[in-house]
Formats: sequence, structure tokens, C-alpha cells
Amino acid sequence: MPSTLSHLGAKTHYAQHYSPHLLEAFENPHPGQDIFTCLESQEFTSLCPITAQPDFARVRIAYIAHLKMVESKSLKLYLFSFRNEGVFGEDCVGKILNDLVALLAPKYLEVQAHFSARGGITITPFANYATPDYASLKEQRLLKCL
Repeated sequence: MPSTLSHLGAKTHYAQHYSPHLLEAFENPHPGQDIFTCLESQEFTSLCPITAQPDFARVRIAYIAHLKMVESKSLKLYLFSFRNEGVFGEDCVGKILNDLVALLAPKYLEVQAHFSARGGITITPFANYATPDYASLKEQRLLKCL
């Protein structure tokens, strides 16, 4: 186990507030290959910033790594850190995208959340990022969501 990963094998402590510092990365063992990795959480929750009612979502993160990959337990703890945050779903997706791009500097990364219906309306925000070499993939994936 790489010494830079502090969550694996340690007692789990859950953050009470949004905590991007929980994210950890490890070296990509195949930086020359375009491996599309998809991570999904069925248990994402945050709070409506107006009513403080809970919002429940399935969050899907997919990326093509460059030199670093996200460690999955740290991602789980990071996603849990939104639990007590008053934030709209679109902002959650934007924060997740920005935090993972800052951590990983990936070739391509996308985040999509499927928020459960409240008041009869579901919300499904999508955001993506790409380096210039993957700009066409970014455009294709974005257009697919429209």
C-alpha cells in the first residue's frame, strides 16, 4: 500500500462538512493507455440550501487518467462530506468535477448526478472536463446529455 494513502486500513472518520482535502490519489500504473474508469455512488446526499431538506442522488464519475488515479475510499469519504452541506445539485456536480480535476489532472473527466424526485421534479446535472487532445470527446459526451 502506498504510504500517501491515509484512509486505507485506518479507522474511518466521517467529515461533518464538505472536505475536498479528503481526496487522495495514487500513480496510474498505465499512463500510456486510455482506460475509461467509472465510479458510482448510490448513496450521495446533500441538503437543499433553502429548505435544509435532504437531497438524494446517484453520482457517476468517469475519467481517463493521466498520471494519477483517485483512491476509492477517499472518494467515498469525500462524497459523504456533502451530507450536511446546503448546496444545490448543480453546484455539487461542479465542485466534484473541479476537485477531481485539481487532484488528478486527468485526460478526461465527467460527473453526472441523478437526484431523486422532490416535488415531482428530478434533476440530472452533468459537467465534464478535457485536455485539448480530448476536446472532441468532451463535446460528444456533452451533446449526448442534451
